[in-house]
Amino acid sequence: MAATDVEQQQLLIGGEWTGASGGGTFERSDPFTGEPVTVAAAAGAADANAACDAAAAAFEAWSSTPPGERRTLLNKAADVLMDRAPEIAGIMTEEVGGTFGWGMFNCDLASRMLREAAAQAYSVTGEVIPSDVPGSLAMGVRVPAGVVVGMAPWNAPVILSARAVAMPLAFGNTVVLKASEHCPRTHAAVARAIADAGVPAGAINLVTHAPQDAPEVVDALIAHPAVRRVSFTGSTRVGRIVAMKCAEHLKPCLLELGGKAPQVVLPDADLEAAADAASFGAFMNSGQICMSTEKLVADRSVADELGAKLAERAGRLTTGDPRDQGTMLGPVVNDAARERVVELIEDARGKGADVLAGGEADGNVIAPTVLANVTPDMRIYTEESFGPVVAIVPVDGDDEAVRVANDTEYGLAAAVFGEDVDHALEIAHRIQSGICHVNSSTVHDEPQMPFGGVKASGWGRFGGTAALQEFTELRWMTVQQAPRHYPI
Repeated sequence: MAATDVEQQQLLIGGEWTGASGGGTFERSDPFTGEPVTVAAAAGAADANAACDAAAAAFEAWSSTPPGERRTLLNKAADVLMDRAPEIAGIMTEEVGGTFGWGMFNCDLASRMLREAAAQAYSVTGEVIPSDVPGSLAMGVRVPAGVVVGMAPWNAPVILSARAVAMPLAFGNTVVLKASEHCPRTHAAVARAIADAGVPAGAINLVTHAPQDAPEVVDALIAHPAVRRVSFTGSTRVGRIVAMKCAEHLKPCLLELGGKAPQVVLPDADLEAAADAASFGAFMNSGQICMSTEKLVADRSVADELGAKLAERAGRLTTGDPRDQGTMLGPVVNDAARERVVELIEDARGKGADVLAGGEADGNVIAPTVLANVTPDMRIYTEESFGPVVAIVPVDGDDEAVRVANDTEYGLAAAVFGEDVDHALEIAHRIQSGICHVNSSTVHDEPQMPFGGVKASGWGRFGGTAALQEFTELRWMTVQQAPRHYPI
């Protein structure tokens, strides 16, 4: 297929779909076939500024829109998104190699995020605060922050682009969604669903850009004087850059970054349940999830049996063309991702790890891989693989299990398995992570939950009422209801 034959994706600025001001475009290829599937507008700084200008112009009207109307529009956007879900799932397959089931799950969760945001439209409230000044009515009032820039990644593209814009819109902010260069059409589908639901022109805007133009576009978005909040979901490396840029311009930012999620398996754990959770947590979407189970911290008394059970499950997973109904694991996102994951596997193998399952790649499709007896000198022990690989680290006792689980710069998701729930919960409290599940997979998300990490996994929380603090300003306001005496 020639690049000229594929669908071209435009920018959304002030309610109009338009090409980049400089006329540039870029291509995105299917990670499984290598064929071009998208040609998208390659925005520059001028386009980023135009999108922010449009959002700023729309802010006064949108922020004063009654919450009931905002709620109605967001619920309608959820309906539109689900009506288009099969089409959007197909676009996801083309751009990032996700299976149809993964695409449909993305649409379902994204629609629920829009509905949760709709439910939160009335939560922008405040409180009366006692004042020592006679006759003073003092209030702490939550108000929309202004223009919010949301930067979404490619790995769960419908979910994470919806998350970047839904709550800000519900609270009365206007938004600019910066799409990932890996999935411009997928991210555009979310923006289009919201725009087509009737959200006013300029309330939501979309910017797509070529990979080499990312620094210029991000700099312009953060620096724009109307931008009041920035959210970024992606790698810790890029997150640090975003945080520094935001600090330079005194812009608060919400960062959800990398992870190295441990699943601690205690001696009394149900090993069947632990293996089921680890298989799902490690291999879903070929391990390309920030919460993916990367490290199985298993008590030595059960490590071998757990490894055998997990390897058996990995061997049953069907890999290949994500378009095939029976495929469970499609390709990783590109050649560079494949090369990095294979390097991590080979490094571990060369340093003595036992490969219980997988360990090879066919094109960009990597077989689900279980590595046993992983030690700290192996790269896979510390580096986020973002691929279908799980490392089993045997430990002796609770203290070593906690130490190994925390032996990482990251702190997003974690899990603890044990029959004695009180004991498992004690271990969970000792793990340094923003999210921890007892007897459940590290991979889990619900729209109303406070989602985010600690350490190098970022700061701030998406979801539910937690998002209110991220995307609104708290103002102190008073009304003097009686004469006040001033000393001069």
